[in-house]
Amino acid sequence: MEIIVYPRRYQPVVGVGMVNLGKVNRIRASGGSTMFKKVTAVLLAITALGWVGVAQAARTDIVVGMQLEPPNLDPTAGAAAAIDEVVYANVFEGLTRFGADGSVKSALAESWDISEDGLTYTFKLRSGVTFHDGSAFNASDVKFSLDRSRADNSTNAQKQLFDSIDTIEVADPETLVITLSAPNGALLFNLAWGDAIVMSPDTFDKAKTAPIGTGPFKFSRWVQGDRIELETNPDYWGTAAKLEKVVFKFISEPTAAYASLMAGDVDAFPVYPAPENLAQFEADSRFNVVVGSTEGETILSTNNKQPPFDNKLVRQAVAHAINRQEIIDGAMFGYGTPIGTHFAPHNPVYKDFTANSAYDPEKAKALLKEAGFADGFETTLKLPPPSYARRGGEIIAAQLRAVGIKTQISNLEWAQWLEQVFRGKDYGLTIVSHTEPMDIGIYAKPDYYFQYDNKEFQQLISDLTLETDEAKRAEMLQTAQGIIADDYVNGYLFQLAKTGVANAGIVGLWENSPTQANDMTEVYWSK
Repeated sequence: MEIIVYPRRYQPVVGVGMVNLGKVNRIRASGGSTMFKKVTAVLLAITALGWVGVAQAARTDIVVGMQLEPPNLDPTAGAAAAIDEVVYANVFEGLTRFGADGSVKSALAESWDISEDGLTYTFKLRSGVTFHDGSAFNASDVKFSLDRSRADNSTNAQKQLFDSIDTIEVADPETLVITLSAPNGALLFNLAWGDAIVMSPDTFDKAKTAPIGTGPFKFSRWVQGDRIELETNPDYWGTAAKLEKVVFKFISEPTAAYASLMAGDVDAFPVYPAPENLAQFEADSRFNVVVGSTEGETILSTNNKQPPFDNKLVRQAVAHAINRQEIIDGAMFGYGTPIGTHFAPHNPVYKDFTANSAYDPEKAKALLKEAGFADGFETTLKLPPPSYARRGGEIIAAQLRAVGIKTQISNLEWAQWLEQVFRGKDYGLTIVSHTEPMDIGIYAKPDYYFQYDNKEFQQLISDLTLETDEAKRAEMLQTAQGIIADDYVNGYLFQLAKTGVANAGIVGLWENSPTQANDMTEVYWSK
C-alpha cells in the first residue's frame, strides 16, 4: 500500500533532523498492517506538531486582474480611472485619503487645525517620511504638488478641486498653511482625491512611466500591454504592507478573465467584467464573491453642443427611449441600481429622479416630432472597452432605433476614447461610468466633454463650495441633482455595482469602492 504526502519544503522531524519531505512524496509500506500502523503513527505525529502543510508560510505576492490598462501612471495628469486603480494609496499619497468606508482619513498630514473663519488650514505633516528614491519628504513637496495641479497650465482632470485655494505657504518643513479665498466645507474631501497626491519636484516628470511616491509600495516595472509590478517599500513611514509584491494584470476580454481566475493565473478581480459567471464562482469554495457599491454613475453621455442634442426636447426623447432595467438585466445580469441623475444612491442626500425619465417610447416619439425630427435622425455611439459599455451599447442602440434614432456604433480602445470623446468631444453619444466620488461638480464645467453650459447650475456649485452647514449643503446638492435631471443633460442609466471575485484565502480587499482604487495596503493571505 502507499501513503501519499504533499509537503513543499524541508521540515524538522524529531530524531532525524531536516528531512526533505518535498522529495519523499510517497512512503511505501510493504510490511503489512503493522508497518502501516507505524507509518501512520509517524505521519500523524508530524502533522499534529504542525510540520506538514500547516508550517507552509502564507503567500506574500498577489496577482490582481484589471480590465483596462492605464494610459500612464500620473493621477494628476490623466482622467482614466485605471491610473488611480493602480497607484492610489499604494504608490502615491496625499495630505488626506479615503478609507474603505468612504471616510476621509489622515495620510501625509498627521493632523490639521482650521481657523474660526474657515479660511486657514494648518497641516502638521508626518516626520521621517521619504520618497521611494530615498529623498526626504517635507512641506515644500506638498506646496509644489498642489501649486502644479492648480496652475493655469495644469492638465489635472479635476483642477476645480483646488479653485478655493488662495495661497499655500511653507511655515517649516513639517508645517503647511493653506489659505482659502472663501470657506470650503469640502477641502479635506477634495485633498483625498487621487488628483491631489504629492510628488517630489525632482521626480514628478517620471510619474507617467516610473512613478516615485511615498506609499507602502514602490513601482517596479511596467510590461506594456500585460502588467504593472509593485514591490514593498521597506522604508515606509506607516504600517508596513503584508504583501511583498503586487502584480496588476490587464485582461480586457471577459472570457479570458474567467479563464485566468479558474486557472489560478490571477488571484483576484476586484471588478470582475463578466457578471454572468458570478453564480459559478459563488458555487466554488475556492473563491469569494463580494458584491458592493461603487461611485460609478453609468450614463449615456450626450454631446450637448452637437446638433440635435443641443435641443432639450431631443435629449428628453432619448431619456424616455431608454429602458434602464432591460440594460441592467441584459448587460449586467441584474447587477446595478437605476439612477435618474448623476449621484450615487447610497449617498444620504441622493434624491430619486428616475420617474422623471421613465421608459416611455411613445412619449419619446412625440418629443422627437415636436423637436422637428418626426422621422428620427442618425448619430454616433462611441463605446469604450468595458463590458457595461459594449453590451449596454447594443441594447441602447436597439432601444433608440425603436423610436427612430439610428446609431453608428464605434468600439474604441481606451486611448482612442480618451482622445476622440473625452478630449476631442467628437461624438454624439457614448456610455461611460464616472467613478470619481461625488463628482456632480463636473456639470459646472462648460468645457467638460458633454459640454453642458448652465449658469444657474454653475452658480449653485460655486455657492455649495462656500457653504459649510451640512444641512444646507444637502439641500443644495439635491437641488443640483434636480437641475441636471430636468435638463436631461445625459441619459442616466445605473449605479455600477462592484462585482469582485477573489481567491478565498485573500483578506483585506475593499468590498465597496468609495473612490477608484485597488488599495492593497491591508491585503494579505490567510492561507
